[in-house]
Amino acid sequence: MNARLNQATEFGVLLQRFFASKLLEQQAVSPRTVAAYRDAFRLLLGYAEQTLGKKPAKLTLEEFNADLILGFLSNLESERHNAVRSRNARLAAIRSFAHFASLQCPAALAQIQQILAIPMKRFDKPLLGFLTREETMALLGTTQETTWCGHRDLVLLRMLYNTGARVSELINVCVQDLELDVCPSVRLQGKGRKQRTVPLWSETAREVRNWIKYAKLDPKQALTPNRWGKPMTRTNVAERLAIAVDRAATCCPSLVGRKISPHTMRHTTAMHLLQSGVDITVIALWLGHESPATTHGYVEADLTMKERALATIAPPGTRKTRYRPSDKLLSFLQSL
Repeated sequence: MNARLNQATEFGVLLQRFFASKLLEQQAVSPRTVAAYRDAFRLLLGYAEQTLGKKPAKLTLEEFNADLILGFLSNLESERHNAVRSRNARLAAIRSFAHFASLQCPAALAQIQQILAIPMKRFDKPLLGFLTREETMALLGTTQETTWCGHRDLVLLRMLYNTGARVSELINVCVQDLELDVCPSVRLQGKGRKQRTVPLWSETAREVRNWIKYAKLDPKQALTPNRWGKPMTRTNVAERLAIAVDRAATCCPSLVGRKISPHTMRHTTAMHLLQSGVDITVIALWLGHESPATTHGYVEADLTMKERALATIAPPGTRKTRYRPSDKLLSFLQSL
């Protein structure tokens, strides 16, 4: 085995170079990607310390092998109870570093190839959950403008439904990202630093104007701040949505016991656009999907569209016949 693989500093140097040189300098990835990769290696180094009895700074490149990674992935599912999606996301971060390490240290290529050969795990993909129009209207009608939180929550829910934004996109919207005059719209910062502009309904724009005036928000301040004027967190948004769902359930029984997340609102927007006849490529642009293939899942989940398609074909065994008028008068009318 090459001496470099047994040096305690080699692995640490490569890992630091991976983040500082490749991710930040060469690829200029988004802060969210850096945070996701950082968390993956925090968990991995913690697992290595637990199983190997070594501090992260003492870990060698030789010990960074397929057995360690497989044990770590198993630990994520069995001990931390991570979903398969999370497991695969952690593996993607590790494989990216492994590929970088193989180029920087060819002596480790053989063992790194074993890491790169670890496959992503398949999983069942459930149908997308969404709200009906009646459920959505019930949810939007629960918030009251009599309090500061009620006024903000009304804007929050309307913006979630109007824009179909990811919760991470919406909580980062500042007042200066809005255009509320001639053509109301909002500028969203999506995944991979991709920006897109989404139009706002006149009702949404009116509520936003009233809220900005009521809360006396500055242009650089978050549109939906918490009580301390800071942007809301994902957990905060989920809690406020859960409160709204509980209130709406009193007048809309179909919401009782339902787990409605902010991402459910995103699915709801997409489904309502699809059911209204909007082209799927436009919906992909609206949601910020990199490819329309990602949007095809909404077609799969839309039972109403499938029922309409079913109605256009005859049941099996039905004999199709062409209509023929029974007498001359009907023949004349048919010819008109």
